[in-house]
Amino acid sequence: MPQAGKLTIGQVLNVLKGEFPDMSISTIRFWEEQGLVSPEREASRYRRYSDSDIERLRYIARVKRDQYLPLKVIRDNLEMMDRGEQPPTEIPVPVPAQSQAAIAAANATGTADPIGGNKKPLKLSRRQLLQTSGLSEATLIELERQKMIAPRKGSIYYGREALTVCVVARKLQAFGLDSRHMRVIKQAAEREAGLVEQTIRPALRAAENPGRAIHELSRLVVHAHAAMMYTLLEG
Repeated sequence: MPQAGKLTIGQVLNVLKGEFPDMSISTIRFWEEQGLVSPEREASRYRRYSDSDIERLRYIARVKRDQYLPLKVIRDNLEMMDRGEQPPTEIPVPVPAQSQAAIAAANATGTADPIGGNKKPLKLSRRQLLQTSGLSEATLIELERQKMIAPRKGSIYYGREALTVCVVARKLQAFGLDSRHMRVIKQAAEREAGLVEQTIRPALRAAENPGRAIHELSRLVVHAHAAMMYTLLEG
């Protein structure tokens, strides 16, 4: 039987929707998968959320909305709160000059090109990524859950590739395409990456600059893919 005073995930969503209109059941489940909240489970395996669980979700949603904190920082803050400590007050980070350039490029072209164009590395916080791409928080969470976007390895910052995926995802929504369709694009990219990895191994041993060789082969595959897509759709 349902536990008195504890809510189902659907009831929790109704409680939080007023303050956080973009909140969804998939968002709450994603935060649970990331270890940010741990509701009790009934024998039937249904989640049951206590008042403290709801306040924890409200805190996560608020700092993500107002401060764009990455999950790692939120997790650290929650651990501090669990120990009875006060988490640090986050100060919004100004968008650096390189990110301003990325914003201008995204506004002008609608996307950022990780293969050609400006090769200067980007270092975007979660807040800057959302501001630059114009993507909604809910969509970014879904893309992260599907492992289509992630910070750079060993960092909490996002790079040019993440910006590209965010901008493309936002613009595809105008055509009725969502994260389900983005998964198809990801699967195609995984197959092409496998081809590049398999092909490049012998060439790397002879290449003077392995990084440049990988970049060049990737660029050629991407251009071939784009040309074939155009031919198929035009035909």
